[in-house]
Amino acid sequence: MNISVTKAAKQWGVSRTTIYQKINDGELSRTADKKIDTSEMIRVFGEPVTKKRTEQSVNTSNSMSVNSQNVQNSTALEHQLALEKMKNEHLEQQVRDQKQLIANYQEQISQLNKTLEKANASIHDLTQIRLLEFKGADSEHSDQQSPLEPEPLSEKEAAAAPTPTKKKKWWRP
Repeated sequence: MNISVTKAAKQWGVSRTTIYQKINDGELSRTADKKIDTSEMIRVFGEPVTKKRTEQSVNTSNSMSVNSQNVQNSTALEHQLALEKMKNEHLEQQVRDQKQLIANYQEQISQLNKTLEKANASIHDLTQIRLLEFKGADSEHSDQQSPLEPEPLSEKEAAAAPTPTKKKKWWRP
């Protein structure tokens, strides 16, 4: 492609005087219509400055686009990390709460076991007392009561004593 000296000077970023000096020195040739072939300009001066600037601006905008994308990715990752940290803290708090709840339940079980042991001991003591009373009453009142009939209980003793369950009788025809 052939271009004018003025256009060549602008594209390659050199003065027109420099181009004419190169032509006069025989380093650069022109066509018959006084234009310069771009391949001649590239041979003498290298790639045109405007092309280099365009490539640089493309590279710069590509680089800025990549940097912008990296910043966006980094920000998104930081946000996601912050969310995960919050979730982690929440889960740790839930674990602490559950451990405290378990400890409270274990304490309640321990207290209930102690209460049950005391109740069983009281029942055992009451049973022993009633048995001794029954044996003592049996020997004193052998004439008045039959040995199989125990002495009637007071209201307080009757409320504390377990009630026997009646067995159902099944009749077959």
